[in-house]
Amino acid sequence: MKKYNVLVVDDDKEIRDAIEIYLKNENLKVYKAKDGIDALEVLNEKDIHVILMDIMMPRMDGMKATFKIREDKNIPIIILSAKSEDTDKILGLNMGADDYITKPFNPLELVARVKSQLRRYTSLGNYNKNNDEIKVGGLTLNKKTKTIFVDNEEVRLTFTEYKIMELLMENKGRVFSIEEIYEKVWNEPYYNCENTVSVHIRRIREKIEVNPKNPEYLKVVWGIGYKVEK
Repeated sequence: MKKYNVLVVDDDKEIRDAIEIYLKNENLKVYKAKDGIDALEVLNEKDIHVILMDIMMPRMDGMKATFKIREDKNIPIIILSAKSEDTDKILGLNMGADDYITKPFNPLELVARVKSQLRRYTSLGNYNKNNDEIKVGGLTLNKKTKTIFVDNEEVRLTFTEYKIMELLMENKGRVFSIEEIYEKVWNEPYYNCENTVSVHIRRIREKIEVNPKNPEYLKVVWGIGYKVEK
């Protein structure tokens, strides 16, 4: 059985060591970094499958590190922060994070979130036998390469953004509620996660639409949810 690697980025050694204990109990290999710069160095050397990223750190904080990572990697990133305000959560998601956990956290919840991200990330490999492309107007989604093109130009999406588009494009014209999108993409029960889904939808539109305020593909059905159609 393949052993998956988790990178824990936090300037507090006690927190890093505690998280390592929880994750090792789940047979996960843990790498640790004390700030964003160290994290980038680890990513250049190791094959990492999930990142747990603190926000407030010296040298390079979690927001800047997340933004930097998203320039060329779609590894799932879970933000860890003592800040619980919605604005901080939304900022983290806007920078490219996939999930958000507030300190102090429940170890069982932390482990569950990590395993959820791993299931979603590694499940992409299940499509390797299906080379079919999904096309909706000028959008093309390639299941084998996990890429999306707009008018033959590749658009770089995060892991979560890709999964949202895969769900909607595979079901062209079908309207999915925010709750359905969250439960199918995040693979966990929906609970007050409207902002999480909305932020990801907005980011996708900014990448695939000529005019995000008047979307051509990713459309809202007011009071119901979202769909992809041309």
